[in-house]
Amino acid sequence: MAISAMNPDILGECQFGQDVHTQNVMACQVVSNIVNSSLGPDGQDNMLVDDIGDVTLTNDGATILKMLEVEHPAAKVLVESAELQDREVGDGTKSLVIVAAELLRRGNDLVKNKIHPTSIISDYRVEKFGKDSLINCAKTSMSSKLINLDSDFFANLVVDAVQAVKTTNSKGEIKYPIKMWPVVYHVVPYTLDRRCR
Repeated sequence: MAISAMNPDILGECQFGQDVHTQNVMACQVVSNIVNSSLGPDGQDNMLVDDIGDVTLTNDGATILKMLEVEHPAAKVLVESAELQDREVGDGTKSLVIVAAELLRRGNDLVKNKIHPTSIISDYRVEKFGKDSLINCAKTSMSSKLINLDSDFFANLVVDAVQAVKTTNSKGEIKYPIKMWPVVYHVVPYTLDRRCR
């Protein structure tokens, strides 16, 4: 008995191109718009109603994102990234979603202007930024719940510590193994000692 290769009968169509890019970006923008209303000191509470009618009032980004039933693959990746941010840091989920959606939107505009996605991605890499930009990013991150009053001091401290653990592998990829705590524990006290003099 000969076994013949059969093509599976899959209903549906394959989509690709600029239309798909735009749909992915729009899905991420929708998630961003949902959490955007609760951002900042004038942020509003969102009322969320689940399948059985329970109502939740919150302005916490992590809670809002957990209660969303996201089906679009690109938006789902964005929500999962925010959940990882919440697990690892405990803060910054709204900022992550809003900044990522904006980067995607602007990147999509560049793709429409015939700039290759690889070029756009390479320009988004952290290594391209100078130390001043990294310090400003660290200050922005720390201005929420953590240590707003001493953000200048701690932003410099964080950037110095992260730069101290920076490594380059054999492929030329730059990595920042933040969980390499022994190195960070040596850099932070040294930096604190140096700055307190």
